[in-house]
Amino acid sequence: MAACAIRRGLLSSISRYNKNHTHRILGVIEYNSGLELLRPRPPCTACSPSNFQQKRFMSSRNKPEGKVLETVGVFEAPKQHGKYETGQLFLHSVFGYRGIVLFPWHARLYDRDVTPTPSQSKAECPVSHGSKEVKGETHTYYQVLIDTRDCPHISQRAQTEAVTFLANHDDSRALYAIPGLDYVSHEDILPYSSTEQVPIQHELFERFLMYNASKNPPFTARDTLQAWQEKNHPWLELSDVHRETTENIRVTVIPFYMGMREAQNSHVYWWRYSIRLENMGNEVVQLRERHWRIFSLSGTLETVRGRGVVGREPVLSKEQPAFQYSSHVSLQAPSGHMWGTFRIERTDGSHFDVRIPPFSLESNKDDKAPPAGYTF
Repeated sequence: MAACAIRRGLLSSISRYNKNHTHRILGVIEYNSGLELLRPRPPCTACSPSNFQQKRFMSSRNKPEGKVLETVGVFEAPKQHGKYETGQLFLHSVFGYRGIVLFPWHARLYDRDVTPTPSQSKAECPVSHGSKEVKGETHTYYQVLIDTRDCPHISQRAQTEAVTFLANHDDSRALYAIPGLDYVSHEDILPYSSTEQVPIQHELFERFLMYNASKNPPFTARDTLQAWQEKNHPWLELSDVHRETTENIRVTVIPFYMGMREAQNSHVYWWRYSIRLENMGNEVVQLRERHWRIFSLSGTLETVRGRGVVGREPVLSKEQPAFQYSSHVSLQAPSGHMWGTFRIERTDGSHFDVRIPPFSLESNKDDKAPPAGYTF
């Protein structure tokens, strides 16, 4: 029986489990990653996400006739409660890449789009530069491996080297990166199962995980993953997430403390921060400028203006609604704050400013040791 491609039927099934993200899943299926979800028979009322087979649509811009469908696995119902376990295979609901969960993080999500209750409005906010006070709510994020086969398809919309660390030598400015590691929010996980014993291609996959058919999911952590997590916990740790939406453009910021280095008889403290911009509306817009204000506990206030971000001026549309990147900042003090705006341009040439939610730059008491258990 010939398979028929469907989208609306699938979305109505998924929406029973994840109504808030149906529009984002639609973006993945129809546009972002070229995913096609096929089933071998016409729709019926008994259908559920587990009845659908997932196929990945790989194509070349120059050769549209060379389209290939690659089987990924069988879709599973997203979890509304609890968390995903180590070894869970998934598709990213926004960027569409294949990945596998290594371990979870429990973060404090400061969402400035949520109106605080009277009791919450009195709570102390970590930063409040021009933004309403919010109380952090516990939220689950995951450390994941990205399938290297998908990196070329997402490179224009998401950096695949989101984890960086300081070099272990005298040059305090040197940074190294581990490619294909990401931090993924619980609601961005679209779980699936696969019969392949090595379903994800990444140089760390077989070093960190092993196949165990008696387990669900059938991939369990090796001792090397547990040791790596324990030794590198300080510079991998995700603790705070900040989110704010302006005119349908949502900005999410995750800061990470990287450690302290000595330079010219002074201490320099380093942080990296990951930023995701997401167009929640239908209007096509483009990021044109950034405007940062960086306050250091030493008493300095620095203003940074520039074109685009990381050398790009990404377009955010219904077809490709999100862009994610990472950058770094250093202070000569153990703590500080950052906040600012992105200048966004509409198709008619008009502009508006999107707020970057203020976030703290806090250092840990102990200096970070360089990453262990991995050879570069």
